[in-house]
Amino acid sequence: MTPHAPTPDPDLLALIEAGLAREASDLHLAVGHPATLRVHGDLLPVEAAPLTDDATARMIASVMPVELRSRLDVQKDFDFSLSLPRPAGTARFRVNAFFGQGHLGVCLRFVPSAIPSFEWMGISMDLVRRIVNLHNGLVLITGVTGSGKTTTLAGLVEQLNQLGHRRIVTIEEPIEYVFEPKANSVITQREVGIDVASFADGLRSSLRQDPDVILCGEIRDIETARMAISAAETGHLVMSTVHTQDAKGAITRLIDIFPAERQQDIRGQLSLSLRFVISQHLLPSATPGTKRALAMEVLVANDGVRAAIRLNKIESIDTAIQTGKKWGMQTLDESLATLACNRRITTETAHRYAKNPDGLRALGVPDLPVNSGDPANLI
Repeated sequence: MTPHAPTPDPDLLALIEAGLAREASDLHLAVGHPATLRVHGDLLPVEAAPLTDDATARMIASVMPVELRSRLDVQKDFDFSLSLPRPAGTARFRVNAFFGQGHLGVCLRFVPSAIPSFEWMGISMDLVRRIVNLHNGLVLITGVTGSGKTTTLAGLVEQLNQLGHRRIVTIEEPIEYVFEPKANSVITQREVGIDVASFADGLRSSLRQDPDVILCGEIRDIETARMAISAAETGHLVMSTVHTQDAKGAITRLIDIFPAERQQDIRGQLSLSLRFVISQHLLPSATPGTKRALAMEVLVANDGVRAAIRLNKIESIDTAIQTGKKWGMQTLDESLATLACNRRITTETAHRYAKNPDGLRALGVPDLPVNSGDPANLI
């Protein structure tokens, strides 16, 4: 990644400092709206006055790499990484610049200076150890935007980096966390648009770089999917993300990327290469103003799951997760129940996000009052 340390506009710098002070995850600059922070899932305006075109363009131009400014008029939106030196340490961001109704806007995602611990994230070390001890196969992290997929992948890569004796190649868009060199490991981070043209090109060339582990930031097209599955099948540990809400959806999405005449072959390959699918949901905390709680669905590719994929019986995967506790599987509802019983989330939140709200009682979560006012009761 080409280093970039611009001089931000003073107004933007003030907004960034406010976001850092409040532990914000994102800063939104949209014309017609006040500058807005997302703090623990809530949108909070920083100031009352709505942003103008001139003010927004001035702030964005102050941090956008010069070589990318000409691309914005053609592409209309793209991502880039940003590093800002501060007295308290460098602040890093993933930035998306875009046009909406002809107005330039931007979303800055705050990247923590250090990768959070798995304990802080709410991920069990038993699951982490099982993944980092793999020598090959495909591991997918799924979830909607902002559900912590990148942070989970970064934590896994850092664990592998620290274990040593790994050649690790990452293909990211853009690079968020920067990994420090460790003894007996070699890690190369490549940024789409700067170091490599696409995820697919990065995967293809990484196979000529003697990798043990390949991180592909996202699978979203047929060529990237083909390369990721092929690399996992030929002895590499491949980790990536898919934008779906559950494990079953990730498998369906990966297969449906391919044309119908190729899907049977892909099901066969995927059934052999898949190892784990982890679906993440970041939920409002039961204590206002504190970090969100992570609920997870965990799918382990045992013999039953492999058969379901191979025979195109994807609907049975939910049942496989429900009955797969001894393999370390976990349903979303089980995760929600644990969080609710530990008072990390409210009963209302558990019911709102559950796949089967009626089954939460058996997991120790009380029913909602009939007139609780929860939106789920109004459907």
